[in-house]
Amino acid sequence: MVKKLTQEEFQSQIVLKYTDVIGKKVGGEVLKFSDQWFADATNLIEPKPPIRDRTRFTYAGAWYDGWETRRHNEEEADWVIFKLGVSSAKLIGVEVDTAFFDGNHAPFISVEALQVLDEKDPEDLVNAEWEPVITKVECGPSQRHFFVRDQITSKNYTHARLKMYPDGGIARFRLYGTVVPSQSLFLQKDKIIDLASVLNGGVAIKVSDQHFGSADNLLLPGRGHDMSDGWETSRSRTAGHVDWVVIRLGAVAHIKQIIVDTAHFRGNFPQKINVKAIKSNTDDLPLDPTAWDDLVPETKGSPDVEHVYDIDSAYSNNEYSHVRLIIIPDGGVKRVRVNGTIA
Repeated sequence: MVKKLTQEEFQSQIVLKYTDVIGKKVGGEVLKFSDQWFADATNLIEPKPPIRDRTRFTYAGAWYDGWETRRHNEEEADWVIFKLGVSSAKLIGVEVDTAFFDGNHAPFISVEALQVLDEKDPEDLVNAEWEPVITKVECGPSQRHFFVRDQITSKNYTHARLKMYPDGGIARFRLYGTVVPSQSLFLQKDKIIDLASVLNGGVAIKVSDQHFGSADNLLLPGRGHDMSDGWETSRSRTAGHVDWVVIRLGAVAHIKQIIVDTAHFRGNFPQKINVKAIKSNTDDLPLDPTAWDDLVPETKGSPDVEHVYDIDSAYSNNEYSHVRLIIIPDGGVKRVRVNGTIA
């Protein structure tokens, strides 16, 4: 069963609990498509919101920041095949944004998935046995649509296919689920890995503010390219203000080192940094700061640098499931690494 949610419901129930596993910023790829005459399918997984320039035209016609196919498709639907940016994922819901497509939007969509255990030619995927994730649902013009399953898939998938019936345009596509890392990762009990990484199942589940940059950027691979792909809050004007983000680790861990990277944040880095951790079987975490262990006591922040904190032996053998990064009073952070071993 598929339900349609409001943007607020989708934000609280899906975005803050799961990961967009198809996005370009986690390494998602467009492998194949039926058609892209007016606008390229690769635009679907761009991280930035779509834009419109009504004065811009190309050889094919009006320029659109999205995927648009020819009119009068003789097949049932046009489609795009994606390779997930993570090892695999169990899937729960999608966002389909038809922004600026009005009169040329996709009337209906569906989403299917496939588990591919070995490398295949994209051509071989076209006629594979795709499994339904989101059954055929109606879309309207120039708006964001949020569709979710009544429960997450029991199977983890590596590829997805977006279909639109029969043709038209879609600006952005987001596919959310729970990351299932490569199982070899969990067989190496003594190996130091980044348990906060999105690729290893880390999720930013709660955040005080993300006015200029989304908190999920903290968990991305690499150091990014500018301030746009980090986490940045509004300027605070109240004495004693702090901003924070809570990260659910990909597995319960013994934390050995934490890295807080302020790359590209030079006039807007946090003045001070504090990192706490806790072990919990739920995301309903206590507000009382004394319930958390103080892994990185309040320390001075610096611009455009990786702050590396080796965890004191009093805590490094404890088990933790969640980490809370506190920045004082506000500012921007590019990445957070929580390096440790799986408990």
